[in-house]
Amino acid sequence: MNDTQQKQLGSILWAIADKLRGVMNADDFRDYMLSFLFLRYLSDNYEESVKKELGSDYQKSELEIQKNENNLDAYIDELKTVMAQYSSSLSPKKLGLQEDEKDQEKIKKARQEFVDDSNKMLYSHNVIPLAVWYIRNLDQVDMLEKQMRRKIHYVIKPVYLWSNIYELARTQNKQLLKTLQSGFKYIENESFESRFRGLFSEVNLDSDKLGKNYNERNTLLCSIITEIAEGLSKFPNETDLLGDAYEYLIGQFASGSGKKAGEFYTPQQVSTILSRIVSLDSQDPSTGKKSKLRNVLDFACGSGSLLINVRKQFGANGIGQIYGQERNITTYNLARMNMLLHGVKDSEFQIHHGDSLVNDWNILKEMNPAKKMQFEAVVANPPFSYRWQPKEEMAEDFRFKNYGLAPKSAADFAFLLHGFHFLSDDGTMAIILPHGVLFRGGAEEKIRTKLLKDGNIDAIIGLPANLFFSTGIPVCVLVLKKCKKYDDVLIINASEYFEKGKRQNTLLTEHIDKIIETYQYRKEDDKRYSRRVSMEEIEKNGYNLNISRYVSTAPEEEIVDVEEVRQELEKIEYDIKNAKARHNEFLKELGLNLLP
Repeated sequence: MNDTQQKQLGSILWAIADKLRGVMNADDFRDYMLSFLFLRYLSDNYEESVKKELGSDYQKSELEIQKNENNLDAYIDELKTVMAQYSSSLSPKKLGLQEDEKDQEKIKKARQEFVDDSNKMLYSHNVIPLAVWYIRNLDQVDMLEKQMRRKIHYVIKPVYLWSNIYELARTQNKQLLKTLQSGFKYIENESFESRFRGLFSEVNLDSDKLGKNYNERNTLLCSIITEIAEGLSKFPNETDLLGDAYEYLIGQFASGSGKKAGEFYTPQQVSTILSRIVSLDSQDPSTGKKSKLRNVLDFACGSGSLLINVRKQFGANGIGQIYGQERNITTYNLARMNMLLHGVKDSEFQIHHGDSLVNDWNILKEMNPAKKMQFEAVVANPPFSYRWQPKEEMAEDFRFKNYGLAPKSAADFAFLLHGFHFLSDDGTMAIILPHGVLFRGGAEEKIRTKLLKDGNIDAIIGLPANLFFSTGIPVCVLVLKKCKKYDDVLIINASEYFEKGKRQNTLLTEHIDKIIETYQYRKEDDKRYSRRVSMEEIEKNGYNLNISRYVSTAPEEEIVDVEEVRQELEKIEYDIKNAKARHNEFLKELGLNLLP
C-alpha cells in the first residue's frame, strides 16, 4: 500500500470515528474502533490461513454455498439438522460431562447447548465457507484447530469471524452485541491458549455510552461495524493495511486527547529518530545498520508504536524478540493488539503489564550479572518529570545503588537508569527526556556526572518544541552506551529544523535525515548545529549539559573594528565642523545670530 492510499484509508476511518462517536469521549470511542480493526485483522489472517490448510475442501464448501444460494432457508435448516444429529451421537464426555453420567436430563440439556452454540454460526443467514466445513466435518474440528495453533498460533471459530460479524451488522441482526461479547471473551481466553487474557477488558459493550438499552447499543454497533467494513472494502487487502490504519487512528485519537496522549503515543517522526539510531552499529555507527537485532526493550511502551518502528528498520524476521512494559491497562491492551496487527507473532513478543520504576516484571529481577536480561537495543519515551515515591530500600536497588535515587519531583533519571541497567555491552539506548535532565542540580547532577565520567553518554539531540501531543516544551534524545568508541559527547541542536503547524510542529524527512547523518558520521560541519564536545570542556562547565552552552543557534555577533569606528567618527566630526562654518557665513550675511 502506498502513502497516498494509507492517508486515504486513515482519513476514511477517522471520518467514520468522528461521525459515529456522537457525544462519546474520543478516548472511549478509540477502544471500540481499534478493537474492531483488530478483530478484522485476526479474522482475515485466520481465514486466509485456514483456506490454504483446507485446500480443495474449502473450495467444496464455497461451491456448496453457491449451489444453495437460491434456497437459503432450506439449506440452513439442513445444516441445523446435521448438527442436531451429530449431537445425539456424542458421548457424555464430549458434551463436557462425566463419562459415566446417567442423568438423562443433564445429557439432554448438554446436547441442546451444543446445538444452540453451533447454530450461532448460522444467525446471519449469510453462510460462510468455514462454517459449512465445520458443520460437515464436526468430528475433525479439533484436529484442524490444533493444526492452526501450530501454524499461526491462534484459532477463531466461524461465528466470530469478521465476515460473519459484518453480516450480522449489515442486516441489523439483534444477535450482534451478544456475538461480539462472547467473541471477545473467546479471543481473550481461548484463541491464543489464554496468553491474551484481558485483551478487551476496557471495551465495555454494555456501556451506556453506546446506548441506553440493549437495542440502542446493538444498533450503534451495527452502524460502526458496517461503516468500517465498507470503508475498508475500497482498499486492497494487503498485509500492512490494518496495521497502518491502526497506527494512523492511534495518532489521530492522540491528537484529540491532549495531555492524555503522552501516555500511549510517540509521534512517528520522533519514533523514527530513536529507531534509526539504535539500528546502527553501536561501536561505529558510520559502518551502517546492523543486519539483525537480538532483542529490543521499551519499558514504557505505550501503544507499542516505538517498538513497531524499530521492527520496521529490520523487517519481519530481523529482531529475535521484542519486549515491552506498560503500566496503563488500556494502553497495555493497545500495545498487544498493535503487535499482532503488524504481523508480530505472539511467540515473538512479550508485553508486560506493570510498573517499570518498581521493577515488577519477573524476567528483569535477576540480580546475578551472569544471568540478568540484557538488551541490544533499549528505546523509551517515559512520562516527563513524573512524580514518584521511592521507598528507602530502593537506594540499594541494583539499578540505582551506584548512582543514587532520582528526586521525588522528577523520575526522569530513574527511568533512564532502569533501561540502562539492562542494556548490553554491545547495545545502544535512546531515550526521550525533558531538557531539565541536562542541567538540573542535586541528585540529578550526581547521576549525570557519573554517567559522563563513566563515558556512557554518547550523544544528546535537542529537538524542536511542540512536537508532542502531551507537552509543548522542547525535549531531547539521550543516546547511551556501556562501551563506546569516542571519548567526547556529540551534541546536536536541531531545535530550529521543523515545519511549523497550527497545533503541532512536524519533523520532515530531511530534518530526520540530517539528525541521523550527523549522529552516524559524528559531523560538526556547522558549529551552530552540532559539535563533538570534549570531556575537559564539559568538566569546566560543571558537567552541565545545557545544549545552548555548547551549540548555540543564536546569530554570531559581528566583530567590530574599534580603530575603524574611531576613524569614521573623526571624519564625521570634521564634516560637521566644516558644515557649521559654511552655514555661519550665510547667517552672517543675513545679519542673523551665528551657531555656537
